[in-house]
Amino acid sequence: MKPFQDFQKRMLLNYIIGSMLAVFGVGSVFIFHTLTLEMNEAVYLIFVMSFSVVVMLLSELVVYRSHIKPIRKMFQEESLSVHEIKKGILTAHRFPILTVQRIVGPHLLGLAVPASGLSLLGIYNGWIGLPYYYIALAWSGAILIAVMHALVEFFLTFRSITPLLASLSQRSKQLGYSVEQLDVGYYLSIRRKLMVSSIFTAVFPVLLFILASQIRLAESNGNGIEGYWSWASLIVVVILAMGSISSMLLYKSIEDPMLTLRERFDQVRRGRFETMDNVYSDEFSNLVTGFNHMVGGIKKRDEENERLLESFFTVFAATLDARDPYTAGHSERVAEYSVWIAERAGFSAAEVDLLRKSALLHDIGKIGVRDHVLLKADRLTDEEFDQIKQHPVIGADILKQVQLPEQLKPVLPGVRNHHERFDGRGYPDQLSGDDIPVFGRLMAVADAYDAMTSNRPYRKGMAKEKALKIIEEGRGTQWDPYFADLFLDVMKERDVNVLEKVVYEVQPN
Repeated sequence: MKPFQDFQKRMLLNYIIGSMLAVFGVGSVFIFHTLTLEMNEAVYLIFVMSFSVVVMLLSELVVYRSHIKPIRKMFQEESLSVHEIKKGILTAHRFPILTVQRIVGPHLLGLAVPASGLSLLGIYNGWIGLPYYYIALAWSGAILIAVMHALVEFFLTFRSITPLLASLSQRSKQLGYSVEQLDVGYYLSIRRKLMVSSIFTAVFPVLLFILASQIRLAESNGNGIEGYWSWASLIVVVILAMGSISSMLLYKSIEDPMLTLRERFDQVRRGRFETMDNVYSDEFSNLVTGFNHMVGGIKKRDEENERLLESFFTVFAATLDARDPYTAGHSERVAEYSVWIAERAGFSAAEVDLLRKSALLHDIGKIGVRDHVLLKADRLTDEEFDQIKQHPVIGADILKQVQLPEQLKPVLPGVRNHHERFDGRGYPDQLSGDDIPVFGRLMAVADAYDAMTSNRPYRKGMAKEKALKIIEEGRGTQWDPYFADLFLDVMKERDVNVLEKVVYEVQPN
């Protein structure tokens, strides 16, 4: 209900602004600065205006409650038919027009009818000394002011319904329908809004000035020309102010959706592909639809590219497995262990994904090592081991030649530096401590554990407990103590979970 309550608050604020500008601004200037009134006449006219405003407010309140009912229903009721949902959204789209109807209907009549009746009564009884034809002039002024008020509130309401329509869109999704499925089909072109507002902005000042001048000249009986010009200057200032406000509101009604679209395009440029709720009923509706189609196409293309990249990494890992069957599955296991450590360390989802890709490719450089060295069944000589030690550099060079996109370049340090030691005695760059890239420090733990526990042609893999003991003893010398501790904690927890599962499964029913 909060979006609905916020909308009603904005509508009340809009009404106060429009009324202050039109009725109490232009209207009061028109009456009290154009007519020459005695004190008792001014008091009576204030009473007339006050009473008429009360009638106007009551009339408008009744009509407003009728207009707002379909929207209130959308937020208050848990179950709605498709017809009721469409009616609620359509009513929200039409609310600026409904606002105009309220102002030129119950607003105008509620104010003008009692005001003219009481004014006629005052003239008849001699309470105000005005000619009867002033009532006709007053109706002309009231119509002008009502139309101006309607124009101001139209654009204010037009801005206010945007967040409401976004909330209604979310509400309809909760009820199982998207706005696109509902196909409300309401359209109010910018051209029509521009045409109506431009014509009125051009005509209103002239008509108001002519009307006010007619009354002023009649009041002065052709005398007091110097007073006329001071009065005319005030009227011109009021007219210019209203013209400026109308122009500003018209401009804002076009600028706001343009700024929203520009912000969304900036988000797309930064890699955030989020569609927009189509809360517009004019030409911007077509632009939003096109934007959403564009975002959908980009997301689909990115998903396809992601699948291709996944295939790329999988093929590279499978290629290495096919080359060296004794280490088949090593890259996948190192990737899995690395992900465990990274998640425990609180890496973001994007960082975990990059780390996993780096781990899958960490030994890809072994493709560049000769078969008689890579596949040798006996222990390697120092010279042969030196050749093996080149595989991190070869792997990084291979990936550089592939020309990875910018967002995948963080995988390179893990490939090149996963054999560095924390004490600086590793290879290929003899880096130490925090100078070793974080992916390299983390993957070194996962890679060493899997190497120790996997079978080789020249030796059998050691027991898991022994490998974990070696990692514990080598923390701070061979491995980063932080990542080593995290890995040890993860492995202990997994052992406990497995043990508890076994005990549960063997317990008698």
